[in-house]
Amino acid sequence: QVQLVESGGGLVQPGGSLRLSCAASGFTLDYYPIGWFRQAPGKEREGVSCISPPDGSTYYADSVKGRFTISRDSAKNTMYLQMNSLQPEDTAVYYCAAHNSAWYRISGCGPDWYDVWGQGTQVTVSS
Repeated sequence: QVQLVESGGGLVQPGGSLRLSCAASGFTLDYYPIGWFRQAPGKEREGVSCISPPDGSTYYADSVKGRFTISRDSAKNTMYLQMNSLQPEDTAVYYCAAHNSAWYRISGCGPDWYDVWGQGTQVTVSS
């Protein structure tokens, strides 16, 4: 069964850091386009950062460039999002997702391209 499970969310003060994890089962993360998305209350879901095969090219939303880093651990079949210098506007439910075709190259990080979704993890940035 194909499944993605996020963890690592929580409450953090402005300027703080969190690392989100996305554990995959039923498929090999390295072979598929994968990414992190977020949805704040009253807003549409947006792409935060994505990795696309075959070369592992990465995409970051302008709002997170220089602060967030996406990565993968092949041995653990897990994707991460290191989030530094967090701000209140980063508050949202964060989801990981994968496209269902292996070796498919996706430019950018549009949510509509992704088919398999995790349940989400809440990130709240507040003093």
